[in-house]
Amino acid sequence: MKAMLKSELAAAAGVSTETFRRWLQSDAEYLRAHHIKPTSKVLPPNVVKYLIAKYSIEL
Repeated sequence: MKAMLKSELAAAAGVSTETFRRWLQSDAEYLRAHHIKPTSKVLPPNVVKYLIAKYSIEL
């Protein structure tokens, strides 16, 4: 797994970046625990892996 932009994950999920941002609001506590700010554009590999599993995103 590699780091990815939020926009790349949104595209892979087939949703707009705005919708993806709303999805991430439900994961705010998880993101804070991994030192990810809401304004971060790049997500680290461990967070990408978590989001792919949670939202069943095909890469």
